[in-house]
Amino acid sequence: MARSSFQKLKLLHVMNYLLQNSDEEHPITVNQMIQYLESNGIAAERKSIYDDIEALRTFGMDIEECKRGRVFGYYVASRTFELPELKLLVDSVQSSKFITYKKTLALIRKIESLASVYEAQLLSRQVYVKNRIKTMNESIYYNVDEIHTGIARDRRIRFRYFDYTVSKERRFRRDGGYYVVSPFALTWDDENYYLVAYDSEAGIIKHFRVDKMLDIGILDEARDGQESFAALDMAEYAKKVFGMFSGREERVRMRFDNQLVGAVLDRLGREAMLIPDGESCFTVTAQVEVSPQFFAWISGFGSLARIVGPDHVVQAMRAHAAEVLAMYE
Repeated sequence: MARSSFQKLKLLHVMNYLLQNSDEEHPITVNQMIQYLESNGIAAERKSIYDDIEALRTFGMDIEECKRGRVFGYYVASRTFELPELKLLVDSVQSSKFITYKKTLALIRKIESLASVYEAQLLSRQVYVKNRIKTMNESIYYNVDEIHTGIARDRRIRFRYFDYTVSKERRFRRDGGYYVVSPFALTWDDENYYLVAYDSEAGIIKHFRVDKMLDIGILDEARDGQESFAALDMAEYAKKVFGMFSGREERVRMRFDNQLVGAVLDRLGREAMLIPDGESCFTVTAQVEVSPQFFAWISGFGSLARIVGPDHVVQAMRAHAAEVLAMYE
């Protein structure tokens, strides 16, 4: 590339150098910028650097000037993402079970590129991925993309669905045959990513773990089940379904010790009506899908929580508890 062509890139190099190498604690001087430009084959004078900085400010970059001793420096004072926001993104990525170990590291490297090199070091120090539980399905990125494309195009999708054997090998359901469904939404529950879709063959809404889906393809057939999905409130659906285990929907009354208020609101939402029941307890009534996972949630609180009604749900809980107890006799 001719020297004159390098000169045309001068403003871009100045912007990139400021973004990568400056922050409030690490301002850079005009001389440092001149040296950097020279290392990239670009000649620059001090006045042209001042002009470039002013042009970048006009463009919208928040560039501040500061004085350290007798030396003046410049730094990017605000960015699209501030450091606390980047830390939050890093925490979210590294704690997400559905993102593989390899993809987690790649994503975190990209997040770090949004900060200065000095702030990126702070982000690296909070990365703890090695022993986290992560999915083994590397195709999950493409699964999510295909599902969103199917939703956007109003088309059905097909895929194969598997479980893991004790030897950690995939075992496909339906003997490796394809599921065909109408995709409508992606939801997060119990640290996993799920597809919510309409199964026209069964005539019901179903959900599938995205990291257990393979060979997703978009079909030419239009989606159906719009009425069923329109009647489904996704926010309420997430509250009613425990661990994405389906069951019969019931209006269940439960009694909890007062120390469990936070746990109940986290699960059922802040709009749940809590009714005092004596000095140390409260009751709450909610729509839930009664399943072993729901019973496990109640059981997890030990003697601090119990189902009050209706009676057939109480009896189902008793049977569940007896079945578990029998395993230890």
